[in-house]
Amino acid sequence: MCKKLIADINAAKQNDPAARNKFEIWLTYSGVKALSWHRWANFLYRIKLRLLARATSQFAKWLTGIEIHPAAKIAPGVFIDHGAGTVIGETAEIEEGVVIYQGVTLGGTGKEKGKRHPTVKKGAIISAGAKVLGGFTVGEYAKIGAGAVVLKEVPPYATVVGVPGRVVRINGEKLNDLQQEKSDPLQEEICHLREKLFQLEEKINRLEK
Repeated sequence: MCKKLIADINAAKQNDPAARNKFEIWLTYSGVKALSWHRWANFLYRIKLRLLARATSQFAKWLTGIEIHPAAKIAPGVFIDHGAGTVIGETAEIEEGVVIYQGVTLGGTGKEKGKRHPTVKKGAIISAGAKVLGGFTVGEYAKIGAGAVVLKEVPPYATVVGVPGRVVRINGEKLNDLQQEKSDPLQEEICHLREKLFQLEEKINRLEK
């Protein structure tokens, strides 16, 4: 646990230019606190103390404003910056070096079973307010733009923006018009409806608890 905490603190120090020292990060950064609580909740979940695990995750949500399902798999060295309003679902997997900003949702698109939340590979950046919905993979060092709604696989080193999310760069090189998907107003409306449905389901689930 200590090694994982140190990795999380180092990730915050590396990615946040406002960070002055490691003690301040440990004492005040909500993202680091949320990850520490999650590691304990995840341990409880794995030893079948599911109710206690859920209670721990809800306490951490109240404390930090960041909701992480206790079953989610998060590697050491992830940085959640600010983090308020961030939601990470049950089957989400996050590798080391990932940076997540406030208001991000790593969620599902409905009531499907099995792997229904995204896998975020090493070094990816998920910007503020982005919604990544589904059981697909966000590739290594990919960048998801602020407010994007991503509903399908993201290649490594790609930059994704918009609603629905579309790849605009790979390895820093801009894609030409022939490579980009044409805008589909109907698809965009479906994406908006899916996002509203997801938000409503989240609210209903909270009221039922």
